[in-house]
This record gives sequence, C-alpha cells and structure tokens, in this order.
Amino acid sequence: MQLKINGETREVAARTLSELIHQFGLNERLVVAEVDGEIIDRSEWEEARLTEGMCIELVQFVGGG
Repeated sequence: MQLKINGETREVAARTLSELIHQFGLNERLVVAEVDGEIIDRSEWEEARLTEGMCIELVQFVGGG
C-alpha cells in the first residue's frame, strides 16, 4: 500500500503503525508518530490500522551534546 511518510510517497507492507515503525528500524521509545494530523499515543500503535493514502510523520529524537 502507498503511504505518504515524512512528505515522501512510499510503498509499505505494514498494516499497523507499530509494524511501520519496526519496518523502518526506529527505536519506538524515541519516536513520535502523527497520522493524518493527529499524534497517536504509543499505547495505540498496535491497533492503529493503516490505510492507503494516509499521511504519516515519524519524528525520532536524537540526543547529543
């Protein structure tokens, strides 16, 4: 299915937001996910079903000094 992820259209096999985050190899403890303009609580990622054409923003926090 095609999703718009961080402004780029991509073909993905993931069916849930949790699967998508794992597909990209992101550390879920450091990620904030927004789907169609709404921030999705981490506790809802397993149940958050993805559908064709959704706009998703994934932001990963990075520490440094």
